[in-house]
Amino acid sequence: MQEFLTNYAPILIFMGIAIGLGLVLILAAVIIAVRNPDPEKVSAYECGFNAFDDARMKFDVRFYLVSILFIIFDLEIAFLFPWAVSFADMSMTAFWSMMVFLAVLTVGFAYEWKKGALEWE
Repeated sequence: MQEFLTNYAPILIFMGIAIGLGLVLILAAVIIAVRNPDPEKVSAYECGFNAFDDARMKFDVRFYLVSILFIIFDLEIAFLFPWAVSFADMSMTAFWSMMVFLAVLTVGFAYEWKKGALEWE
């Protein structure tokens, strides 16, 4: 039992500090929070403009294109970094599968460019 506690004591201490700090910050926000916020702050908004119609109104396609652009670069970084770290121990199959993945992302980026998502008015 002593060895078990010795091995897991740093993890338990870290979890205790994290939970304690989280509770302190939540309680501080509840105690210190402003009770009468500005009407502009609590107004409903979506994608940068006020909601003035029903929830099923059409959005400009550029909002969707920007989200696709974010997903392209987010996926690229999320998969490319671990791949680059283990590059020395990689097989040719892993190399070419990443090249196919990058080609698909490049096609998506070209589509974004063609649709004008990079040019905001």
